[in-house]
Amino acid sequence: MQAQIENLVKLQAVELERTRLTQAVRALPAEIAQATAALAKAEREAAEISDALSREDSLRTRLDREIGAHRQKAARYRAQQDSITTPAQAAAVEHEISFAEAEAERLENEEFASLERSDAQESALATIRARIELLASALDKTRARVALRQAEYDGELAALAAQREALRPLIAPEWLTRFDRLCASRGTGLARAENQQCTSCRMGVRPQTWNQLREGELLTCDSCSRLLYWDPSMAPAADSTQQQAAKPKRKSSKPAPEE
Repeated sequence: MQAQIENLVKLQAVELERTRLTQAVRALPAEIAQATAALAKAEREAAEISDALSREDSLRTRLDREIGAHRQKAARYRAQQDSITTPAQAAAVEHEISFAEAEAERLENEEFASLERSDAQESALATIRARIELLASALDKTRARVALRQAEYDGELAALAAQREALRPLIAPEWLTRFDRLCASRGTGLARAENQQCTSCRMGVRPQTWNQLREGELLTCDSCSRLLYWDPSMAPAADSTQQQAAKPKRKSSKPAPEE
């Protein structure tokens, strides 16, 4: 039975390590996805800034046309001032000139504000493009690192699979079947007993069961149903005071005092 227990302990260690590595392998794509998402977000931001710059360019092109039209209008009205014959005509022409010049000035201010926005956007675009380069480099490094770790995990899993296949034939079928069923439902199929407790569910074991475990039997935990064993190499040393109390007292060799 001791050999069965030792092989089950080894098999469980292999299974736990396989589970850990399998979870690590499943987590690897998330690292690439996270780096890819960060790069995609930065690229979207760069595209939005580029679109904003294009809109500002289009706006200034339109403003230039409108400013030119107002300036030309003001110039035409000034040319008409020499042929004005009445005060009413002079007032009307002056009004048109003032309006055209005011509109041209307003549009020029708007154009200047657009230039300021473009300067800020170009600065932001340069910053985000530098960030994109860093993120693209980080993504390449992440892919290389993940590929390397994937290869390492694959090698470790292959070695564990070989150990698993070597151990399973050494275990009695009835124990192996119960172990597999418990692993599937509880994550582990084997538990060590310590201080009269199951170390998995922390529930106490009956005194008779504890004595049987200490004799090397493989039993079942009444609480969690895991296969329960006792490892003598991990048993705590007996308390020195208990050892002293367990020693029989020696009779004194001195004669009794005479009365």
